[in-house]
Amino acid sequence: MKPYSESCEKNQEPILAVLREIFAGRTRVLEIASGTGQHAVYFGRALPHLSWQTSELAHNHAGIRAWLDEAQLPNVLAPLSLDVDDAQWPVAPVDAIFNANTVHIISWPQVERLFAHISRVIEPGGCVCFYGPYNYAGKFTSDSNARFDAWLKSRDPDSGVRDFEAVNSLAASCGLLLQHDIAMPSNNRMLVWQARP
Repeated sequence: MKPYSESCEKNQEPILAVLREIFAGRTRVLEIASGTGQHAVYFGRALPHLSWQTSELAHNHAGIRAWLDEAQLPNVLAPLSLDVDDAQWPVAPVDAIFNANTVHIISWPQVERLFAHISRVIEPGGCVCFYGPYNYAGKFTSDSNARFDAWLKSRDPDSGVRDFEAVNSLAASCGLLLQHDIAMPSNNRMLVWQARP
């Protein structure tokens, strides 16, 4: 049985509208933490010029494969096993990276390791797109994000909605320069960085 995420269904069209533009000249995308696999199928079908590499923790691969097996898209690849805590990622260099809703569910040291991995696999001039909620100047942008943060911390005190400034500073330290900070529905943002040429 395929896993299903209602939030994926809800946010995929506005995300696609951004990715159509940002990924127009790209060829190889690594999706970090593909979750259910819904995004990979939706974006892969809509952006056939891209080779879309899925990835996830190993225990989530069966669900992703169920979506991929049904869709039969030649440009969407079976998931790689990636964990932020691994010493190395078995990934060939890519010219684009996409991630949705990860930095707030892992600890800050894991966010730091995530960006270290990204800096090693993104090609010079490549772009990195992160979708999700962020705080600005230490403040929540909505009551719903504040409630979401409280819920996250009740599950794991090391998680929580991250400060944009901290994430962007970390990205800069890894050679990623902010290109766009785009307002998205449901109080989310799309952050787009470019790796130094």
